[in-house]
Amino acid sequence: MLRTSRIGESTMDLNLAVLAGRLAAPPETRTLDSGERMIRYLVTTRMAEPRRRVDVVPVTVWDPPKELIDVDRHPGERVWVTGTIQRRFWSEPLGRRSRLEFIADQVCFSPSESSTAPQGAS
Repeated sequence: MLRTSRIGESTMDLNLAVLAGRLAAPPETRTLDSGERMIRYLVTTRMAEPRRRVDVVPVTVWDPPKELIDVDRHPGERVWVTGTIQRRFWSEPLGRRSRLEFIADQVCFSPSESSTAPQGAS
């Protein structure tokens, strides 16, 4: 049942994102000067309705588990991702910039094309 609330009532905010698609490029792994590690995936999603479109979404995993670092991933592999959307700010000579980023909590790769359920490292 869908609950609605009136303005002024206490409501909980939710930042939860789910993405299912395919890798657009090999993952990029970095170790920062601080020693913190990250992996960046480019995930392609295709939509047919209401109009055809393809989006490539950058997904970042901070301090990824060893299973994600040690496995060689290839473009076209099916991937499911859950996490949050965050806005990152930085300064450039032309002014302050920002962009939305998908920060992953869980990444699951499909073991084969015939699989329909998420499986893999998390």
